[in-house]
Amino acid sequence: MKYNFNEIEAKWQKYWADNQTFKAENNSAKPKFYVLDMFPYPSGAGLHVGHPLGYIASDIYARYKRHKGFNVLHPMGYDSFGLPAEQYAIQTGQHPAVTTETNIARYREQLDKIGFSFDWSREVRTSNPEYYKWTQWIFIQLFNSWYNNVNDKAEDISTLIKKFEAEGNASVNAVCDDNVRVFTAEAWNGFTSEEQQKILLQYRLTYLAETEVNWCPALGTVLANDEIVNGVSERGGHPVVRKKMKQWSMRISAYAERLLQGLEKVDWPEPLKEIQRNWIGKSVGAVVKFKVQGLKFSNIEHEVLNAENDIEVFTTRPDTIFGVSFMTLAPEHELVEKITTPEQKAEVEAYIEATAKRSERERMADVKTISGVFTGAYAEHPFTKKPVPIWIGDYVLAGYGTGAVMAVPCGDQRDYDFAKHFGIEIPNIFEGVDISQEAFADKENTVISNSDFLNGLGYKEAAKITIAELEKIGQGEGKVNYRLRDAVFSRQRYWGEPFPVYYVNGLPQMIDKKHLPIELPEVEKYLPTETGEPPLGNATDWAWDTVNNKVVSNDLCYAEPVEASHNGIYPLELNTMPGWAGSSWYFNRYMDAGNIGEFASQDALNYWRDVDLYIGGSEHATGHLLYARFWQKFLFDQGLLPVDEFAKKLINQGMILGESAFVYRIEGENTFISKNLKEGKSVTPIHTDVSFVNTSDELDIEAFKNWRPEFKEAEFVLNNGEIYNANSFPSGRPGGAYLVGREVEKMSKSKYNVVNPDDICENYGADTLRMYEMFLGPLEQAKPWSTAGITGVHGFLKKLWKLYFDDNGLKVTDDEPTKENLKSLHKTIKKVEEDIENFSFNTSVSTFMICVNELTAQKCTSKKILEPLAVLISPYAPHIAEELWHKLGNEESVATASFPVFNEKYLVESNKTYPISFNGKMRFTLDLPLDMTKDEIEKTVMAHEKTQAQLEGRTPKKIIVVPGKIVNIVG
Repeated sequence: MKYNFNEIEAKWQKYWADNQTFKAENNSAKPKFYVLDMFPYPSGAGLHVGHPLGYIASDIYARYKRHKGFNVLHPMGYDSFGLPAEQYAIQTGQHPAVTTETNIARYREQLDKIGFSFDWSREVRTSNPEYYKWTQWIFIQLFNSWYNNVNDKAEDISTLIKKFEAEGNASVNAVCDDNVRVFTAEAWNGFTSEEQQKILLQYRLTYLAETEVNWCPALGTVLANDEIVNGVSERGGHPVVRKKMKQWSMRISAYAERLLQGLEKVDWPEPLKEIQRNWIGKSVGAVVKFKVQGLKFSNIEHEVLNAENDIEVFTTRPDTIFGVSFMTLAPEHELVEKITTPEQKAEVEAYIEATAKRSERERMADVKTISGVFTGAYAEHPFTKKPVPIWIGDYVLAGYGTGAVMAVPCGDQRDYDFAKHFGIEIPNIFEGVDISQEAFADKENTVISNSDFLNGLGYKEAAKITIAELEKIGQGEGKVNYRLRDAVFSRQRYWGEPFPVYYVNGLPQMIDKKHLPIELPEVEKYLPTETGEPPLGNATDWAWDTVNNKVVSNDLCYAEPVEASHNGIYPLELNTMPGWAGSSWYFNRYMDAGNIGEFASQDALNYWRDVDLYIGGSEHATGHLLYARFWQKFLFDQGLLPVDEFAKKLINQGMILGESAFVYRIEGENTFISKNLKEGKSVTPIHTDVSFVNTSDELDIEAFKNWRPEFKEAEFVLNNGEIYNANSFPSGRPGGAYLVGREVEKMSKSKYNVVNPDDICENYGADTLRMYEMFLGPLEQAKPWSTAGITGVHGFLKKLWKLYFDDNGLKVTDDEPTKENLKSLHKTIKKVEEDIENFSFNTSVSTFMICVNELTAQKCTSKKILEPLAVLISPYAPHIAEELWHKLGNEESVATASFPVFNEKYLVESNKTYPISFNGKMRFTLDLPLDMTKDEIEKTVMAHEKTQAQLEGRTPKKIIVVPGKIVNIVG
C-alpha cells in the first residue's frame, strides 16, 4: 500500500477543520497551557519556507501538551494594519481592506496546508472594527489615567482631579510633564474648564504634545526608530528628517522601573533582556542646573535669561563638576533659538537644518564624526561662577535625558575629542591621570584633584558631597534617570486604527465606549492632503455629532473657533494609531475572542492568565515586546488583568537562510561568464531566480533569458569555454553548462532565493516540510535551506509507512513485542520527551530515524509498539500519524491520545555482548547474562564451538576474563 501523502494530508486537514479538533474551551478540568506565535503581517508575497519555522516548533509543543493532558490554547490571527497595504493602495487605488483580505486568504491557505493545530475559532485581525473597537477603548482608558508615584501604579484621572480640588498639585507625586506650574486648590477651582483640561493633559498617560519625530516625506508619515535603517525608511528606503509635530504620545516612561524589574520574573532569552535593559537605560546620578548668563557680543547686550531658561543636565558623575569646560545642547533644544547670539545665528541655523536630515540612530552610531557650532552664549558654573561656553552638537539628542550635557573632556572620550577639535580648554581633575592619552582609563578609583572642596576624595564620596552642595544652593539634586522616552503614538497614514477623539476648541475629547468602534471612513486618495494634513483629511464624512453620537459630514462642522451655532458637531482626529497598538494586547483577546461586550471576560482572563510559551523574533525587542509589556502592566493596574507580565517563556527562533544564485556579467557587455572562468575578469554579480538552477548549480539559460527583456539577447560563456547565444547549437545541445555562484543570505523576494512551502508540500508533503525544518538545526540558530536535503526526510516517512503497510495492506499484528522492540520504543519515548521539553526538536528527528531503522531491522509488526510510535511522532508529522492511528482501528483523533509513558525497565540490559579475543585479536562476539560469575563466563566461552575451532585442540596458556567487559584467550 503506497504512502499517498497528498491525499492523506488533504483528508486530515479537512477532518480537523470540520470537527474543530483543536478548539480550546475556556473552562476545563484539565490544566491550561497557552502557546502563542507572534502573529504575522499578511503580505502579498505569502509565506516562504523561513516563515513557518517558529510556527512548526510551537505546533509541536502545543500538540505534545495536548497528549500530556493539557487544555491547550494555540490561536492565530493577523497584524493586518500597516504601511505596505497603504503603499499598495496609493500605487493602485485599491482599498487596503481588499488587498489585506486577499493576502489573509492566501496566508490561511498556506498555513492550513502545513497542518497547524490552530484554534481558528479565535482568529483576530487588528483591522477588524470588532477588534479595534477595544484598541480604541484601551486608548481611552490610558487617556483617563495618571501615574501615581506614591502607589507606583496608574490610577483613574478622577482621583487626581479630587486631589487638585482639595489641595492643588504642590504635594502630588506624579509622572507628568516637566513644565507643570504649581497651583493651589483655590486656583484650580477657579480655572476655566479649558484651563483644567490643558493641565490634565500634562498628567494623562496618553497626551498631546509637541514632539521631535522621524518624519518621512515620501511616505507622508512619522516613523518609529525601529522603522528606520541607516537613516532611511525600512519600507522603501526613503529619506527621514527630524521634525517637530503635535503628536499623541504614550507615557511609557512612567513604567521604566517596573519594566526593568519585570524582566527578572520572565524566562526570556538573556540577550533580549539585555537589549531591553539597555533601551530603558537606568542611570543613577544628579540633575545640575546651569544659569545662562547675559553677555555682550559686538556691543549688543544679550538678554539675561530667567530661571525658567536654566539649562538642566543629567550626569552619572556629579563628582566631575569641576572638570566642566563647555556645555553641548542638542540642536533641537528649545533654548538654542533664545540664547544664540546674532553673530552665530546663521551658522547655528545651517547646522540645525543639516542635523534634521540625520536620524537619531545615525547620530548615535556615528562616533567618529566631530561636528558642532558655538552659540555665542555662556552658562555660569554653579560653584566657580566662571563662564562656560554653550555649543550645539548632533551627538547630543533632544529626546535623551535633558537634551544637554555638561562636557568633561578629561573624563569622557567624546567630550575630549570635541574639545581638542575645537580648541576648548581641557582641565584635568584626576590626580595622576595623563589626559593627553586618547584612550581613557577607568577613573572610578582615581582621586579627585583641582576641584575645590572635592580635592583628595574618591568618586563615590565626591559625588555625594557634590549633590549635597548643589541642593544647598538650589542648583541640583540627586536623581535616577532613564533613557526610555515616551512613545509617539500618532501616524500620518490611513490604514490604521482611528482615534476615538474629537476636538472642541483644539482640546481632545473622548467618544463614549458605547459608540465605539469609530470606523475608518472611505477616502478618495490615500495620500496626505494638499495642505499637508494626514490622509483622513481627504474624508468628506469625518466629524463627530455629539448630539446624535455619530460620524457626520465635515460640512456640518464649523471651522475653529467653534461658534455657538455649531450644533454639537466637531472635527475628528486625522491621525491614526501606529502598528504596535493592535499588537500590544492581542494575546489577551485570544482568551475570549468572540466577546462583544468587553475586551475579554474576567473568567476567561483568570483561567488562561498569561502565555506559557511565546515564539517570535528578537527583532521586536524594543518595539512590540516592550510596548506589549507596558500595556499589560497598565491594564493590570486597572484591575483588568490578573498578571502584569503577559508571557512566561519566550523563545526567539533563528532564521532560515536562502541559498542565493549569482550569474556574472562582464562589465560593459551583455555577456555572462561561467563562475569557473570569472577569475581575473571584471564582472558584476547579479542575483538570479533559484528556480532556474539545478542541484548541480547549472543555469537554465533559456529560462533566464526569458526572465527579463534586457537578458533576451545576452550570450553566455559556458564552463568549457563554449559561447552560447541566439545562433549557437541550432540542432544540438552544448557540451558545457553555465555554472552559477552560490551564497547563503537572508531569504527574501529581492534576492530571488525564496522557496515556496506550497511547492514542498505538493512534491514531498507537509509532514516532510515540518520534520525537515526542525531537522535543519537548533531552533534558536540561523541555518541555510537546502532543498537537496529534503529527500532524506521524505524517504524516512516512506520507511515509517512501510513499518505498518506492505503491498497487501496493513501488516500490523497483535503479536507480543520482543525485548528489542520494547527497548527501541522506550529509548525513543525517553529521548523525544526530553527533546520536546528542551525545545531540541532537531535531535528528535534523528531519534525517530534511528528507531524506525531498528524496528525495520527487527521486522517489528507488533501493535503494542507501532501504535504508541504513531502517537509519539504525531506532533512532528501529524497527518501520517492520524492515518496510521485510524488504520489501527482508533476512531478519535490521535490528538486526543495520551503521550506514551516511558518505562525504564525496558532499557535495563540483562545481557552483555562480550568480544572474544585470541592473543588480543577479536574473533567473534558472544551474548552472555550480566549476572554470570567469572568462572561461569570462562566455562561457557571455552565450551563454545567457535573457541574450539580457534584453538584447534591446543590448551591455552592463560584465560583473561573481565566480567562485563572482555574475554581474552592467550596461547
